[in-house]
Amino acid sequence: QVQVAESGGGLVQTGGSLRLSCAASGRTFSMYAMGWFRQAPGKEREFVAAINGNGRNIFYGDSVKGRFTISRDNAKNMVYLQMNSLEPEDTARYYCAGKSSTTQLRVGVLPSETDFGSWGQGTQVTVSS
Repeated sequence: QVQVAESGGGLVQTGGSLRLSCAASGRTFSMYAMGWFRQAPGKEREFVAAINGNGRNIFYGDSVKGRFTISRDNAKNMVYLQMNSLEPEDTARYYCAGKSSTTQLRVGVLPSETDFGSWGQGTQVTVSS
């Protein structure tokens, strides 16, 4: 498994943009699918986006489709989440996660928390109205 650490959160106005970064350790980073989840106070953790190890298969939660973009740079062991057109409803703590095994995420199947075994501490994103 990989170890991960997020950065890039902050306070932004409605309609603004932020880019979250996730630094991962491990020489086999490219073998692991990576994902982003978020959790708002009083709510369950929600799937945001995920990307397979080779970057060819990408998954998004319905609430962020068309606004968020996940990407990865395997040469740098980095995963990114570009967030555009932010809304107050996007306010949450955002977590980067590494898949529990090198088995890739299945196309057509929405990733879930149980697919991922390595979690960061999270980074707070607050969108003001």
